[in-house]
Amino acid sequence: MRGIKVTLIVLVLSIILSSLIALIAGLSRVYHNKLLTGFTGFYVEIFRGTSLIVQLFWFSYALPGLFNIHLGSDIWVAVLAISLNYGAYMSEIVRGAILSVPQGQTEASIALNLTRFQRMRHIIVPQAIRMMLPEYGNYLIQILKATSLVSLIGLTDLLYYGNIYRSTHLTEAPTVYMIILLLYFLLALPLIGFTRKMEKVAKKGVVHG
Repeated sequence: MRGIKVTLIVLVLSIILSSLIALIAGLSRVYHNKLLTGFTGFYVEIFRGTSLIVQLFWFSYALPGLFNIHLGSDIWVAVLAISLNYGAYMSEIVRGAILSVPQGQTEASIALNLTRFQRMRHIIVPQAIRMMLPEYGNYLIQILKATSLVSLIGLTDLLYYGNIYRSTHLTEAPTVYMIILLLYFLLALPLIGFTRKMEKVAKKGVVHG
């Protein structure tokens, strides 16, 4: 039970940071600036194309060892790795949702003499958010699952303490992992509920035309 606190800290911070990264990167991908689009595109492909485990080890061991770059505590290393990884995936949700808003909405906002910022803020982004909510909820659950990897860099999370107990009580290993599985499921229940609620919100639809 002592490991649940660390698991929840990593989960909450990763959700906040990955959501912010996804929004910024997603908006940058549709912004008409080749430098910005190229940079965010490179970031997305790098973090989608490599393993989260490798990224965790890279931030935790390779950067300090090769370049003497220290990112802070192990918690922040874990949060940064998870956030950059899932932020890359979720940025594609943001980009896809924005591009899915009917072209007529943009044309109407231009006719109303709205600036690009006003169009994004008042017309396009609100509709895009509604479309991306169900998939966003699914990624929150994926982030929870990803927190189980942080024990690999020494964080004393739920799985870490489970492994410690199992190593000294080998005959109880099946029971230990069953309890860990149950605890992760209980932690996931609010996220599952959130996802289902967001699916209902999304089904209300967006303006077409």
